[in-house]
Amino acid sequence: MTFVCCLLNMINYMEHPIVENLWKRTMVPYKTLWNKIKKEIRATTNERMFNTWVEPIKPIALNKNNLILELPNQFFYEWINTHYKNQFEKMTKERLKEEINIQFTIGVESTHDRAEKPIKPPKETAPQIKTNLNKKYIFSNFIEGSCNQFAKAASISVSEFPGQKGFNPLVIYGGVGLGKTHLLNAIGNHINENHPKLNTVGVTSERFTIDFISSIQKNNTISFSQYYRKADVLLIDDIQFLQGKEQTQEQFFHTFNELYQKGKQVVLTADKYPTEMKGLKERLLSRFESGLAVDVQPPDFETRVAILMEKAEQSGLALSYDVIELIATHIKDNVRELESTVIRLLARSSLTNTDIDLVMAKNVIIERKGRGLTTELTIQEVVKRVSNFTKVPEKKIVGKGRERKIAEARQISAYLCRDVLGSTLVNIGMFLGGRDHTTIMYAYKNIEKRIEKEPRIRKTVETLKKEFNYNLS
Repeated sequence: MTFVCCLLNMINYMEHPIVENLWKRTMVPYKTLWNKIKKEIRATTNERMFNTWVEPIKPIALNKNNLILELPNQFFYEWINTHYKNQFEKMTKERLKEEINIQFTIGVESTHDRAEKPIKPPKETAPQIKTNLNKKYIFSNFIEGSCNQFAKAASISVSEFPGQKGFNPLVIYGGVGLGKTHLLNAIGNHINENHPKLNTVGVTSERFTIDFISSIQKNNTISFSQYYRKADVLLIDDIQFLQGKEQTQEQFFHTFNELYQKGKQVVLTADKYPTEMKGLKERLLSRFESGLAVDVQPPDFETRVAILMEKAEQSGLALSYDVIELIATHIKDNVRELESTVIRLLARSSLTNTDIDLVMAKNVIIERKGRGLTTELTIQEVVKRVSNFTKVPEKKIVGKGRERKIAEARQISAYLCRDVLGSTLVNIGMFLGGRDHTTIMYAYKNIEKRIEKEPRIRKTVETLKKEFNYNLS
């Protein structure tokens, strides 16, 4: 609440006649005002809180009814929008005696709380302006794994030789939060940096639709067509949102055809393979299939760990490997959820002014995924529990002993680490005394066969799995 109190003081400050005059004007004053606001907040809150939630916010515009602030990413938006937006608007209304709408923008990948006025297509004689892509999305910070390797390679190829490699259009498809938007922006940013003379236009399909509808309302469809058809590279995010919008699809079809015939590059993202998208016209789908479609899959365990390490480094967090492994074990669906978990840890740490540990990480995971999870489970924990169950000391399980009972406990440990945690053969082997990955694979397959044939082994594995899935209520 300290942050909210600071903002209340900020509103008091706005009542000063000079500041009130600044409030009612536009352009430079909103930057001056925001800097003064930041100064007051810094003086009355802890450094971690300020650096986490205030410093990254940038003022974009201020007019009579709208204050527009730029947030760095989707997860930042979710936190600010959930915890502070209503308070901002309520306080400004009470103090200024008028409605002030707080709006947020976070770049081309988001449609949340944008200024609702659509982009005005420039006149034919006006110079083309490159779309403001999210500059944080570049190839160098895209974590590569077997789940997205081909998609990244195709994206790099297109960005280096736009319209020249036959990957036209390039369709990047996959589920929510797997990195499609990252790759789309990375393509645009790479082209802008290395081919600055090319006109790169990047928008969401929703923005494309809004611009088209606006052009119809204003009887200005010619300017709309000229704006998009003068692109050398057209990047459209979430093309599936054109489903059911027949006129917009028709307009996009003609835009696509003209660009394609001129050898211009088109890149699209979608949630499904083109032929699986319903509500899009057949001739449009056939155009999508004429190029290259690449998919991105949910990240495997190793990729999830790498993503968490990268995100932690970007956020200035020193997460222990135990915390990272715990998160990677339970947050499996998509990259966005992994990043969101790190943001929540950062938020909780900054708000409570405490360090991040396993207990905090466990609580955050429970909040996101519910109770009854396999929590605090690492390779070390698996070995420990196998040791307790089999009465074979941990040091012998990871040691060199080959006695039957020890070897069996070691193989059960290897099997459970692979089956439950999804750990790599290399990581399991390293923990179990530096054994080769082929040895771990043999252990896994051996226990797998014995589970089918030997009730004792089957019961041992089932009992341990149930223990792993204890309820954390």
